[in-house]
Amino acid sequence: MPTTTETVKCERFHRALCDCHKRIPAGPTRDSACRHLNRSLAQCLVSVACPSESEAVRSLCSSGGTSLKRSQCQQAQVSLSVSFVLILPKYLITMISIANSVITD
Repeated sequence: MPTTTETVKCERFHRALCDCHKRIPAGPTRDSACRHLNRSLAQCLVSVACPSESEAVRSLCSSGGTSLKRSQCQQAQVSLSVSFVLILPKYLITMISIANSVITD
């Protein structure tokens, strides 16, 4: 289960992304300006939901290398994305339960 520190980190990325969307009108300029925040939020959520898998992929993809290593990196990224999509509903239910317990305490 994610710790408060991990969820706060992702919450900051989410808030920053929302602020970026509020400041910049929809279109290519917003897409470009907010891209790094969108990517950071996505990476944060994946690392919280799938910590060991995320770290393994990050380690594999951390440096250049041969075309085989780059191919393995891409395959690992796709596999992690699919895994995240499959566990996302369970993860969201857990996060909602945590939020509800904090609100009612």
